[in-house]
Amino acid sequence: LVAEVLDVMRQLVQDGMTMVIVTHEMAFARAFANKVVFMADGQIVEHGAPAQLFGDPQTPRLHTFLKRFKEGYQL
Repeated sequence: LVAEVLDVMRQLVQDGMTMVIVTHEMAFARAFANKVVFMADGQIVEHGAPAQLFGDPQTPRLHTFLKRFKEGYQL
């Protein structure tokens, strides 16, 4: 079911739909978002372009979080 939902969302993005999505699907966020906001404990920890957040996290909290998702994440 998750794959089907992501496919619909992927199509909406390609059609130009603006969405706010809360997800733990890091590969999807990296591939389709134009802005990512990383929150922890109700606070914004980092925000910016996916390439920036996934490629060069500035906080230990985001760095630790991303290590849990090996798919396409490199430091």
